[in-house]
Amino acid sequence: MSFEVRFRKTLPGSGFALDIAFATTARRTVIYGPSGAGKSLTLQALAGLQRPDEGRIACDGEALFDAAAGIDLPARRRRFGYLFQDYALFPRLTVRQNIAFGLRRGWLNPPRRVDDPAVQRWLQAFELEGVAGQLPGELSGGQRQRTALARALVSEPRALLLDEPFSALDAALRARLRDELQQLLDRIDIPMLMITHDAEDLERFGQQRLLLEAGRIVAA
Repeated sequence: MSFEVRFRKTLPGSGFALDIAFATTARRTVIYGPSGAGKSLTLQALAGLQRPDEGRIACDGEALFDAAAGIDLPARRRRFGYLFQDYALFPRLTVRQNIAFGLRRGWLNPPRRVDDPAVQRWLQAFELEGVAGQLPGELSGGQRQRTALARALVSEPRALLLDEPFSALDAALRARLRDELQQLLDRIDIPMLMITHDAEDLERFGQQRLLLEAGRIVAA
């Protein structure tokens, strides 16, 4: 998979400006840098959750955003699985419903007894069958992350975009879930782009490493 990214965006009222330019063909790319550098905003722009002011974003040669050509594909049509930093699980939906939400259009909640082979596949893959009927508030940190990953993967995305996936976990759980994520990536062979400020994430997953500081990629 290849990404070709060149865009600018200024946040209204803050004066903070992103001026991002990079290209990568690595299966696992990590964008790293200090807090406040613009990492999450960059990932959101790739996913279609932030609209740049100008520039072009392409994946495998397909334009996802091109200001000059008037192209701005909505997030769903970009076909990325997005894992938010806080997982963004719906607190009143069960594990099964949260996963099934990744298959639905619009904001209509899946039924509690949703029966879909894709949902069942990821419940089994992440060993979540025993908690499928529980709410996110009843889960451990690792179970919440696996639920969020299952929701990101259930629609068979072309790549995973991960926003600081281990930052909310304690050290022991971070180490275990890094192992689990690496095993998952090896097993399903899906490209991944991660943002992080953690040196261990960079060492483990950074086949291509991009340093982001003050809104710019300053080293690759």
